[in-house]
Amino acid sequence: MIICVVGPTGVGKTKMSIELAKKYKGIIINCDAMQVYKDMDIATAKVTEKEKEGIKHYLLDICNIEDNYTIYDYQKDCRKVLEENKNKNIIIVGGSGLYLKSALFDYRFEEETENETYDSLTNEELYELALKKDKNMDIHINNRKRLIRFLNREEKETVEPNLLYKDVYFIGLTTDRENLYNIINSRVDKMVSNGLLDEAKKFYNMKLDCKSLKTVIGYKELFKYFDNEIDLEEAIELIKKNSRHYAKRQYTFFNNQMDIKWFLVDYNNFNNTIKEVETYIES
Repeated sequence: MIICVVGPTGVGKTKMSIELAKKYKGIIINCDAMQVYKDMDIATAKVTEKEKEGIKHYLLDICNIEDNYTIYDYQKDCRKVLEENKNKNIIIVGGSGLYLKSALFDYRFEEETENETYDSLTNEELYELALKKDKNMDIHINNRKRLIRFLNREEKETVEPNLLYKDVYFIGLTTDRENLYNIINSRVDKMVSNGLLDEAKKFYNMKLDCKSLKTVIGYKELFKYFDNEIDLEEAIELIKKNSRHYAKRQYTFFNNQMDIKWFLVDYNNFNNTIKEVETYIES
């Protein structure tokens, strides 16, 4: 069977996935879009070797930060792991809902097409076209190669409602909003005390133009601090704010896109929540 553990950031997905893997003698597949990158450990709250408790994890630390790892890449890689381990129980854990949906549902991508007219355009013209295609596009104006690739790629993906796999359980962990926000705020403070600034500064000093670095909450805010645009206190508060907003977006996606069985987490005794989930699966 395949057990998908989803929910907002900080809710307890990692711990639940470990316990379920131990219970059902399974493996774990990461479904966090940023945890596929090496060295992005603190900001992404990546599971540690100690936390893994010897459980085999897949699709963690599989590419460098300079790599342009796409949802299409994840779809191929995740389905490959699923096929190679089809006789095992598999736990997929993470908050990247679109990645999960692309792997398990009939989600199809159009092939890239080559448009040679882009070769004759200036960087400024390419940049304007890219913004027209997606106003939230964040590719640097001087990254000509990526701009052309972005424009060549058809973004019309289609998804059919049917699952491609049998015996799939969608487990969602949740808590009330006030408690979740308190958890997120405390988590950010812990990240800072665990060395988030040093981790971000290492990447900042590399001066890389990477989508991954611009996307991770924790880096982009601290980069503004390193650029003297805001002070440290403002940067930390911005990390907390953006993390809370991200959690809201995660709820919206999972509630609208998947049939999730939600469980209210008992943080006083997490074992109670584990037992509830196991009872649901086994019934």
